[in-house]
Amino acid sequence: MKIKKRQAKLIEIVRRQEKVSVEALASQLDASRETIRRDLSQLAQSGKILKVHGGAMMPRVLGEGPFKQRLSDCVDAKIEIAKTAAGLFVPGETLFIDTGSTTLMFAEAIAAVAGLTIVTNSTEIARVIAGANSGSRAFLLGGEFSADSSQCVGTMAITQIRAFRAHHAVLSVGALDARSGAMDYNIEEAQIARAMVEQSNSVTVLADSSKFTALASFAVCPLSNINRLVTEAAPPKETRAAFEDAGGQLILAQGTRP
Repeated sequence: MKIKKRQAKLIEIVRRQEKVSVEALASQLDASRETIRRDLSQLAQSGKILKVHGGAMMPRVLGEGPFKQRLSDCVDAKIEIAKTAAGLFVPGETLFIDTGSTTLMFAEAIAAVAGLTIVTNSTEIARVIAGANSGSRAFLLGGEFSADSSQCVGTMAITQIRAFRAHHAVLSVGALDARSGAMDYNIEEAQIARAMVEQSNSVTVLADSSKFTALASFAVCPLSNINRLVTEAAPPKETRAAFEDAGGQLILAQGTRP
């Protein structure tokens, strides 16, 4: 297995299991313990994992409180969504990516793609893209900083969004249904997402199926503004019909069926 592929799989395993031993990683990746230790050292230096005695865990830099909780929810679905979504974009394109647990995993999946321009309000997503040394560029939007989710929000960030035009906006959402479209629980995050939609030619929403039974307070955009929805399970019949009637493309993550 090539080193980049092995290390990407290693990160997936650590994210799923939260803390993993060198021996378990070596067994699951069919590699020697020495190889795994070298991988852990490299990934720890770039901040992608935290090396601990005898193994690895996810770095504490990824947040505390609600955002940290979201990172541990529906992990398998989010990983598959992120991997599938990463195949939708090509070198030369400019992407807005908002802050979210699924979009962070998407950034990790797309970091190896060369020649992208990524504009984000997430310090973690900017770090992942810039740290990959793939030739992609990362632009970090400034504004009021939220330590919990490692993001910048507010009018300064929105003003900076309007200085860019992008091929795509890639968004995480708090909820999605036929009546309201995409929604978020946080008004400032909803405002960031709306500004990204306005400055993009195409909108891709990454949402695990738990979002289809949720209701959030702040509108992001109607279904008619969403070009692609990437999820691990099809939405309820009403939402799916409304989305497809509006011209949207439903993309199911690897290993799933309509």
